[in-house]
Amino acid sequence: MTSEAALPPQDISFVTTEDGTQIAVAGMGRGPVILKAATWLSHVSRDPDSPVWQHWLAEFSRSHRFIRYDLRGCGLSDRSVDTISFEAWLSDLEAVAATLDEPFTLLGMSQGAALAIAYALRHPNKVERLVLIGAYAQGLLARITDGNEALEAETLLNLARLGWGRDVPAFNQVFTNLFIPDGTARQHKWWQDLERETSSPETAVETLKVLHRIDVLEEARKLSLPTLVFHARHDARIPFDEGRRLAAAMPRAEFVPLDSANHILLDHEPAWVMFCSRVRAFLAGPDTDTSTSNGTCIDDTFGLTRAETAVAELIARGLSNSDIADTLGKSEKTVRNQVSIIYDKTGVRSRSELIVSLLSA
Repeated sequence: MTSEAALPPQDISFVTTEDGTQIAVAGMGRGPVILKAATWLSHVSRDPDSPVWQHWLAEFSRSHRFIRYDLRGCGLSDRSVDTISFEAWLSDLEAVAATLDEPFTLLGMSQGAALAIAYALRHPNKVERLVLIGAYAQGLLARITDGNEALEAETLLNLARLGWGRDVPAFNQVFTNLFIPDGTARQHKWWQDLERETSSPETAVETLKVLHRIDVLEEARKLSLPTLVFHARHDARIPFDEGRRLAAAMPRAEFVPLDSANHILLDHEPAWVMFCSRVRAFLAGPDTDTSTSNGTCIDDTFGLTRAETAVAELIARGLSNSDIADTLGKSEKTVRNQVSIIYDKTGVRSRSELIVSLLSA
């Protein structure tokens, strides 16, 4: 599986922000730069061994220079900080990006998407494109409609106050299931350990307060950059409609729904293969062929013809037979026949099995 793949060596350095905060920055791989805006739970020194993050590192460093950094108050970055705010986070991103000479792809996950949008609008010449996943333009307290958002925000704060960093099964179960409900026992254990190791309960509470008040909806409407917005249909952390609403607000965004319940995609699920396939095509451009998420050409692995490979790639992207027919200019009957042949050659019985088989190739 992807998560067991050998990773390039990682180097860790530090940058200093305007207010003197030391931010830990990690990089691996070679090629055009993909910079990931910081997310809440991060620890760059632990990511390479993580069953939750390792496949992300493998994918984004396979043909790019993948750069990540720890949020202030988290991981290897300064833990004791005077200011935790959206503007401070944006300043941290600016300090990391200032070390890069060439324009880059900006990856935004969860609240990192809001940071990516704000940064790209402020520095249009630095960002070539955006890839956003599990994203939202407005936090719970910025999108109040019926009062339930305020109740949810206060409940999350109280959970963090009472349970963060402690061996409290109720808290661990609720909080972990917001992010990776379909994770394995090992992945759940690692996530709970990360909560304890990445930041203090006080920092967690202050961070949550900022997350709840994020609002970059107007900025998103002004940003005209090629953008892919991914969102899991059953994401418990950030509602699916928030991702769709963000994509609708951005002039050049394409929205890609994912059949998953995980806020952070895991390597054993078909949605991960679809995500990788779409991102690779987006990064490479419209005239470049893509392959499965571990870099293996599926026609070489399974003996597929070029036409069958094209169909298999579109299945991996989540397209239906009718959508594939429209995309490739074929009849739906022809596509059905080719799908049957692909199943026979790959030894699978369903689309889900095929996607997993492509991932394992």
